This record gives sequence, C-alpha cells and structure tokens, in this order.
Amino acid sequence: MKFTLSWLKEHLETEASLEEICDALPMLGLEVEELVNPAEKLKPFTIAYVTEAVQHPNADRLRVCKVDTGKEVIQVVCGAPNARTGMKGVFAPSGSHIPGTGIDLKKGVIRGEESNGMLCSEREMGLSDEHDGIIDLPEDAPVGASFAEYAGLDDPVIDIAITPDRADCLGVRGIARDLAAAGLGRLKPLDIPEVKGTFKSPIQWEVDVPEPSLVPYVVGRYFRGVKNGPSPKWMQDRLAAVGLRPISGLVDITNYMMLDVGRPLHAYDADKVSGSAIRIRLAREGESYEALNEKTYTFEDGMLVLGDEHGIDDMAGIMGGERTGCTDETVNMYLEVAIFDPISVAMTGRKLNVLSDARYRFERGLDPTGPTWGVHLASKLVQEICGGEASELVVHGQEEDWKRTITLRHSRIRSLGGIEVPEEKAKQILVDLGFEVSGGGEAISAVVPPWRRDVEGEACLVEEILRINGYDEIPVVSMETGHVVPEPALSREQVREGRAKRVLASRGMLEAVTFSFLSRGEAELFGGGAAELTLVNPISSELDVMRPSILPNLLAAAARNANMGSGEAALFEVGPQYADATPKGQSKVIAGIRVGRTGPKDWAGSTRAVDAFDAKADVVTLLEALEAPAGNLQVSTDAPSWYHPGRSGALRLGPNVLAFFGELHPKVLKQMDVKGPAVGFEIFLGKVPTPKSKGATKSFLKLSPFQPLTRDFAFVVEKDVPAEKLVRAAAGADKALIAGVRLFDEYQGKGLEESEKSLAIQVTLQPVDATLTDEQIEAVGQKIVAQVEKAVGGRIRG
Repeated sequence: MKFTLSWLKEHLETEASLEEICDALPMLGLEVEELVNPAEKLKPFTIAYVTEAVQHPNADRLRVCKVDTGKEVIQVVCGAPNARTGMKGVFAPSGSHIPGTGIDLKKGVIRGEESNGMLCSEREMGLSDEHDGIIDLPEDAPVGASFAEYAGLDDPVIDIAITPDRADCLGVRGIARDLAAAGLGRLKPLDIPEVKGTFKSPIQWEVDVPEPSLVPYVVGRYFRGVKNGPSPKWMQDRLAAVGLRPISGLVDITNYMMLDVGRPLHAYDADKVSGSAIRIRLAREGESYEALNEKTYTFEDGMLVLGDEHGIDDMAGIMGGERTGCTDETVNMYLEVAIFDPISVAMTGRKLNVLSDARYRFERGLDPTGPTWGVHLASKLVQEICGGEASELVVHGQEEDWKRTITLRHSRIRSLGGIEVPEEKAKQILVDLGFEVSGGGEAISAVVPPWRRDVEGEACLVEEILRINGYDEIPVVSMETGHVVPEPALSREQVREGRAKRVLASRGMLEAVTFSFLSRGEAELFGGGAAELTLVNPISSELDVMRPSILPNLLAAAARNANMGSGEAALFEVGPQYADATPKGQSKVIAGIRVGRTGPKDWAGSTRAVDAFDAKADVVTLLEALEAPAGNLQVSTDAPSWYHPGRSGALRLGPNVLAFFGELHPKVLKQMDVKGPAVGFEIFLGKVPTPKSKGATKSFLKLSPFQPLTRDFAFVVEKDVPAEKLVRAAAGADKALIAGVRLFDEYQGKGLEESEKSLAIQVTLQPVDATLTDEQIEAVGQKIVAQVEKAVGGRIRG
C-alpha cells in the first residue's frame, strides 16, 4: 500500500515528522517496506532564466545560451529546439547526476564552445518519456528556487506491507486512523455531503443469483452531462506518485477513492450499455469478455459477472470491461458501488489468474456500509471535477447487520498482554479506533466498527489496545522455569537424528534434501505408485506421487552429478517416506547411497568399486552409534526387489526389520540412468529401539590385569549355514571368558564334500581373576566345539 506524506495529511492533522511517522507505523503492525523521497534525486535541479540564446557558430542544431541560475550567469550549449531567449527552464549544474539518463554531468567543450551544466527535458529528469524539448516553465516561476519544491515533487512516498486481516488499512484513511489513535495527530472528519438525485436513473439493476449473499448490497447512480477531461493536477500527482497512470477524470476518481478510503468503484459509459439494466448473474461455461487490461477472459460456470443485453462486460469485484469503459467522449456515466461475496471474487480471480487492486480489497472484506456513503462521496468528486447531474440512487439489497458487541474484561489486558493499561486509556484507544465503548471494569462493551471485520473476540480487543499503547511498553520478563537446569530443547528423536547425520558425514557422505514426491514411473520401481498416494495438485507433472522410498531421489541426484562430471557420489537423507495414505504409512527413514568407487584413482590402485559390504558397514556403524543392540542383529536375505538378489540383505531384531542394505538392482540403475556400481541402505528410525536410561552415573570400568589369549578353530559345516550363526554360537559357549569371536577364513574344495565348507574363527579369551591354566583353556575349547556342533552341526576340521 503506497501513499504520499501530503496525502496522509489530508486525513491526519499532525505535527509529527516523516521519521516519527515511519517509526510509528511498524509498531502499529504496518511494516514500512520502502520510503522514497523524490526530492533527494532532484535536489541539484533549480529554476533558471535564459537571458540569451543564439545560434552555435559551428553547429546548425545547437544553441549557445546564457543562463541566469539566480546566483550567477553561465554558458550552456543546448540542442533542444525550443531553447530561446526569455524562457525559464530547469537547470542542472556540473557534477549533477541526471536520473533519466544515468549520467554524471561534467564541464565540457562542445564544438568549440564551453558548456557548464545543462537545461533538462522531462525524460532527463526522470519525470516522463517526453524529450522533444527542454522543460518550459511559466513566467512566474521563481529563478533560483528548487524545481522539486516548485513542481510539488518533494512529497515522500511511503510503501507499507498490509497483513491479510487489516483490510481497513488498504486506504489512506485507515492508516491515518491508526496513527491518530497512537497519538501522532488528530483524524480529520470525512466530508460526505448527501447528494440528492434530480431524476430517475434510466439504468436499473437486475440481480439473478442463487444466493443473496453473493450480492448482498449494491448501489448505482446515473450521471448525465459530464465532461470527462483530465483530472485535477493534485489528483494526478497523487496517483502518479503511487504508480498509477492518470487517465481521465472519471477513471481517476474511481482509482483515487479505492486508495483514499479503500472503496473500489466502477464507472460505465452509460451510452454503451445495451438495454435499460445492468444484470448481475452467474456466468455460463464458455462466455468471455475483453477486460480493461486489453486481455480476453473465458468464464466457467458459476463465476459472478455483470453485463447487459449484449453480454458480459464486468468481472464482479475484479475488473471492468473495455466495451463499456469511460473515454474522453463519455457524457453519461453509470456508477457502481457494490458489495460482492469475497470468496466468489477470490475463486474467480485465482481460476482466471487476474490480479487487480479491486480484487485485493474485495477478497479481504470491505466495509459493508461502503455503498451507502461511498456513492455520495463519489458523487461529490464527480460533480466537482466533471460536472453533470446526478440521478436518484438505484439500490439492490441492504446493509448487513454489521453491529457486533464484544465484552472486554479489563483484567484480561494484564493476563493476556503482560502489562497494565489504565482503564480510561484502554477505552480511549478503542474509541479512537472507531469502536463504540460503554460500561467499565470487567464489563466493557465495545461495538466493532464496520471496517474492522477482523476483530472477533475479547483477545482481539486486547491486541488492539496493546499495539496502540505500544509493544515496546511491554516489560521484558524472564520466563519462569521449574528447574535450575533447563529442560532439553530437543526431543530424544531429534537428538538421534542429529547424531545419525554426524556419523554418516564422518564416513564421507554428504547430506541431501529432496522433495517428498517423485514421478509415477520412479515410484513403481520402488514398490509405490498407488492411486491413494497420487497428488491432487502437484507442483509438476513429473512430481505427482508421494515417494515410497528416499533412494530414487538420491539416485536422481547422483545421476545429475554424473552428467556434470562427478561420477562418484556418497549421499544420505533423513526424511519421511510413504507406504500408504494413512498416518501409520508414513515412516522416518535414514537412507544413503554410494555410487562408483571408494575413492579417487591413485598410483597404488588402492580404490575399488563399492559393494554391499560398504553399505552394511554404514548401517552397522550407524546402529552402533544409535546404541542399538548391534551384536544381537540377525541378517536375512529378503531385501526388497530394488536391491540385487544375492548381494543384499536385511538386518533384523526378531520379526522387526531395522534396515535394508546391499547393491541396487541393475534394472533400477538402468531406469534411473545411473552408471553403477551403486549400493544403498534404508534404516527405519522408528523401529530402532531406544536405549534404556542408564541413570545419572556410569557403571564402574573393570580392566583385567591379565593377558588375553587367542585360539583358532576351523569347523566344517553345510554350505547353506550362515557364518554369523556359527560366530554367535561360539561366542555363547562361555560368556564370562570369551571376549570376542572373529571369522577370518572360508574354504571350499579338496578334502571337503561339495555340500560342505570350512569356516575358521579366532576366539579371544580374557581372564579376569587369574591366568588361565592349560586345563581351563582346554575346557573352554571343548565348550566351543560342543556349542557349534549343537547350533549349526559343525565339526572340527581334521
């Protein structure tokens, strides 16, 4: 919302400076986005008198001028065709920055004649595109005076951001009302004389809508004999200052009232209206019209429109039509002042992608009394600027019953706002904002003004009092805590996520953040693509399904990196993936991929292609960091179809799958355009058990003073026996002495049956109380052999 300082002072009687006003606005909830003072860039430019203008001796199109600046007479070479002796123009001295051309003016010699400064055109001043000649000022223009001040270009423009609930501040008067309530001046009364009609309007309303709420109140008035010339300079200046191009008196009046008091209007050329009525109705599929922005719009069923016997010529509350628009030839005008349903206006505007200042105000809710007073205020301006005779009012509907009374308990200001505001001051603030206030104490009654549709309850009244009283008046108070040491700000789940990210980053992986949706084809590769997970309104036709896995997004990122020359990738992401559309179908997953080789090429050939064990190492390391019981995990080979069969697996705790890992299927890599090899993993964070609290103190560290010793065993087992099962059996033979078991060899071939294999393990024994004797060592060995034979049917290899 833009306005000038002088425009604001039309409504606000104030002695406050521009700086004070700009400081007050943000404290009222009206953030100042920009402050532009055009006088700053025009400061060097002054009014000068050309005492002499003669032909340049060396150029046909140049003139040598003697210019009186009010301080001295200097010589200027000028190429303007209208430069002449006795004229007054705008002078820019040497060293000035010319805003219209962006050049910095310097002294010079032009065709042998010295030139100091220049006489400027409107384009060079940045005022318009006019450059046929220099600015020619009236004879009474004061020589030496500031041109910006003389031309009224010293009026600062303030641009503020309006929150969606403050529709009342989409007019300069609403902003002035807030500033007056805050003590920066007095709100001037708005002069709205009742303009009596002298004849019956030849144009009436015909309203045909299924619900009265679509058009609850609309007022019209016919003007005959108007002269639609240029609007007054003060009006043109204000509109131009805020970025609107002045067009004509009638059009400028509608734009001015929209910005001045927040009341959109529409003016029809009455002679272009077919028939004796303007019809307000719902559009039919395929109907169209040409709007004032010279674009053609085609309507859908149910859109609210206005038209005549000829057809549609107004998009209700958004934009009028070119066919019945006012021009310089307009002599009879019909004025529309309406209230339209804000939801209908918003939906039509969004579907047709039409943005306008009128739509911006209608969809936020207008003052329901606007048609009552707006038609008279507009009538006053029309007759003052364009003349003409006004008809009697043409009214459909009536004002809604807008009066709402809210009870405010004075104590709630303290309890909700944290500050004591004296009762009389609180009541005065509400009165200054337009509320009708009565009662006192714990029963203050406030009737909400019609322009404040955002005020709905007691808390809203407290907010109004607090912001006008000043948010900076609220004391800074430390929050009370129930503990000496504050409670943790992060939940245990959030801490685990952060720890997981640090662990994977320490293993050389980079974190990625991708969309939670992907294409249907990619989703089907990873077991997804169900109709229930299809997006109704996707941001792209290629991102239309919620992702069943994070891996395809990571693979797509790896493919993009490879296309740009980075073939190796190690990426991970922590985020949601979706099995179905229910809340239980969403799970938090830590997923990662490694593509290519384990490192860059080197002379020793130490790098290799990534394999399933790299992915498994990532998973096991991460689970250990999350304090999951990694030693109790079982490995199964039932990984999903997007993993390579035989080169992938699942890590389980009983029936719960904690993670999948392994090489990714070649078919998937081909479809995703990823040059392998590639491995990946998925850890289901919600299924990783949370460690039990260990209390405030750590357990006592027991270190043995005795030397550990190792023993090797080679067992013959069936080929289909997992090595992990044998290792776990050996470790459980004597938990007090056996500190670790490690597989170090596998053999198949000569000396064994085709269905057999040999697994060699190294067992570490750690005595605690005394050095082990040969008999004790032998006894532990026998336990290990017996336990392995019982668990997996293994025998000692001979």
